Amino acid sequence: MKVIRAALPLLPLCRRVLPSSLTGLSVALLKATALEIAILAGHLLLYPSGIVQERRPTATDPSAPPGARTAAASPTRLPTEPKPPVVLLHGFIDNRSVFVLLRRSLAQHGRQQIESLNYSPLTCDIRTAAELLGRHIEEICRRTGQPRVDIVGHSLGGLIARYYVQRLGGDLRVRTLVTLGTPHSGTRVVPLADAHPIVRQMRPGSEVIEELRLPAPDCRTRFVSFWSDLDHVMDPPETACVDHPDLLAQNVQVTGIGHLALPVHPAVATGIRQALDESDHSLTAVAQTDQVRAGGLTVA
Repeated sequence: MKVIRAALPLLPLCRRVLPSSLTGLSVALLKATALEIAILAGHLLLYPSGIVQERRPTATDPSAPPGARTAAASPTRLPTEPKPPVVLLHGFIDNRSVFVLLRRSLAQHGRQQIESLNYSPLTCDIRTAAELLGRHIEEICRRTGQPRVDIVGHSLGGLIARYYVQRLGGDLRVRTLVTLGTPHSGTRVVPLADAHPIVRQMRPGSEVIEELRLPAPDCRTRFVSFWSDLDHVMDPPETACVDHPDLLAQNVQVTGIGHLALPVHPAVATGIRQALDESDHSLTAVAQTDQVRAGGLTVA
């Protein structure tokens, strides 16, 4: 995967003020924190627009084949071959508005069937949310005429999707699962949040995390996990990697951004598109040569 680099205009000043061993980390942390604050402010403005479920698409032409959908007003799409629907699943106490920019990027590059799903903010069990996700995906497959879908899940959304794939037979329906900052091994951040049952399920050693460690022979879904070294919601950051001997997994390290930026940053969007477009043969080859880390993105 292509590595993207950007200049650091404050680096000479920081080298004079800070020890050399801390310069790079401090500048990156400063930039990542500023970006997280800006994204949070923008997301709070967009949040109300994503509270309700989006309207389901309808075909524009009765003679159109199954899976045809209304082309909403959007930027010009590049000509591409038909691809599986993409389902976007948000994180904890969030909603579909977090995917505004990613959705636009996918649509511009030929993904004509994109659906964002909201699960209730009152959801208290990952297993229940995974069952609901399964019903949504069955409905999407019936409506579009497609046998399988791709999923992009941010944070908790990725964990819900993984549970559906790995424990509820969802590998029959999910071709590729891309996760963004998902606590695959559990996260220890914000211990006081344990009052919420779904947060407890995201802790290391929880029943849900232990279920995901169980064997998953012949799982057909491909996993691509994006994790960031500056993601402070993941403790430790590597918990966002998929580490399971039975799963075909590719972990992509992102350098220079935090948790909220993962579904927003254009460099990550490019990586997601590449992951979704990867052929079965080439992804298998990548996973066989390096199942733990394959490539990276430097975005700050």
